[in-house]
Amino acid sequence: MVLRSFLLMFLLCTAPLLRAELSIEINEGNDDPLPIAVVPFGWTAGVSLQEDVASIVERDLHRSGLFEPLSRADMLSRPSRASEVYYRDWKSLGVDYVVVGELSFGANNNLIARYELLDVNTQQSILKGEEQQSLKKVRFLAHTISDRIYEKLTNIRGAFRTQLLYVSAVREGDTRFRYRLLKSDIDGVGEEVLADSMEPILAPTWSPDGKKIAYVSFKTTRPAIYLHNLETGERQQLTNFRGLNGAPAFSPDGRQLAMVLSKDGSPDIYVMDLTTSAIQRVTNHFAIDTEPAWAPDGKSLYFTSDRGGKPQIYKVELASGSVERITFEGDYNARARVLGDGLGLVMVHRVKGRFHIGVQDFKRNRVEILTTTDLDESPSVAPNGSMLLYSTTYNGQGVLAAVSVDGGVKYRLPSRFGDVREPAWSPFLYE
Repeated sequence: MVLRSFLLMFLLCTAPLLRAELSIEINEGNDDPLPIAVVPFGWTAGVSLQEDVASIVERDLHRSGLFEPLSRADMLSRPSRASEVYYRDWKSLGVDYVVVGELSFGANNNLIARYELLDVNTQQSILKGEEQQSLKKVRFLAHTISDRIYEKLTNIRGAFRTQLLYVSAVREGDTRFRYRLLKSDIDGVGEEVLADSMEPILAPTWSPDGKKIAYVSFKTTRPAIYLHNLETGERQQLTNFRGLNGAPAFSPDGRQLAMVLSKDGSPDIYVMDLTTSAIQRVTNHFAIDTEPAWAPDGKSLYFTSDRGGKPQIYKVELASGSVERITFEGDYNARARVLGDGLGLVMVHRVKGRFHIGVQDFKRNRVEILTTTDLDESPSVAPNGSMLLYSTTYNGQGVLAAVSVDGGVKYRLPSRFGDVREPAWSPFLYE
């Protein structure tokens, strides 16, 4: 499993999987979550939906770990407008904020949601909004409301409308597996198969605008990097070199793709210009250099290398080619992912033979361990920098899990039917 973390482009956990449908299990929240009540939305048109908008908002906020929603069974009333709210009732229930709303149909049978966020202590409306979507996008409408509320109360942009890439493996026969690259909403709903192969699929990654993805596939019997346009469905094979072709990573401007190739000998970091397909070699060392990750300014790359004897994180300046070792704490650090503010790295860190997700804080020059599970790997940071996804093992099953960057909030996204791996959190997809 150590080699899998270090050379992830070739190895994948392949336990039996019948269907990659994710669920949510919150196992640890903030020590002092905000008490909030999300009241079921009323209907001005007297028509009901299959999807419960208020329930989706409630689950979104609860999953963040920062909010403790009041159970509907404990609500003394169910107002749908601010004028119907009796603040003393909610105060007696220990609630700080109340969300009320109304649903109706607009032009072309679009669904309209009007909602308000009320501060119980000041008895004031602090957020009022209206969202409109087609009936096919009810969940998107609800996630939009969640984003607005989250940002209002935390001053951090909400990421409930983002999406998730991950890989599943379906056993077919005694020895063969069918591999699928899947995309879903961040809560695991709306799953879509993007690639389906009898050969392994690895290392999916998003372009900065969320319109394309890159991944590694063994479809041609040896690893190759593919570029997939999510809007058109067009798929393009970018590499077909002998040896290793793996670990793709888009530059911040989306114009280049860092990757690992061994076509010239040992595995090294290369950068491809996606317009011209020209390739530039970035590192040139007899050791294994792998898992590139771009710095926010696009002028340097972090990567994993065993050039010092054991896997550690290094940084290479693209202009000069100068290399600097970044991690020194512990005998194993790999799969670096840069926090959005550029002030730290998320990585796989080995502690007493166990693999956990850690954060190296550049200001304090120390590593903080975020997870307590075993065999944690493949971290991916949310676009707002508040949470990260990773893969781990729970009850003998490969699952996806999430943890806040301060380690206080944790939840799992296990498949109901088997193992899933290689998560990749999308960038912001909407304003």
